[in-house]
Amino acid sequence: MRGNCQCDMRGFLSFQILWLLSKKGMCGEELAREIEKRRGEKPKAGTIYPALAQLKSRGLISGEDRGKTVVYSLTRGGIESVRTAKVRFIRSFGDILAEG
Repeated sequence: MRGNCQCDMRGFLSFQILWLLSKKGMCGEELAREIEKRRGEKPKAGTIYPALAQLKSRGLISGEDRGKTVVYSLTRGGIESVRTAKVRFIRSFGDILAEG
């Protein structure tokens, strides 16, 4: 999947995390594996955990300690943020997706 694509997808990380958490609660490692499935490259811990911390500080996600693992889920604000982001994403990129 890496191929010759020079497009930097890092700007979509927060959106992708929120979207994945809208499906179910996950720990950081689960999120990294899911992102890897979609991007073909697994985000490093130094990328994903700061993004999770930022989303948590903005009140969009919460973390629940389960032993040595923290499982993240959306807050009410996170649910609304995903709804808004999906509309903006479709408005911005819908025509690209339609070209197929």
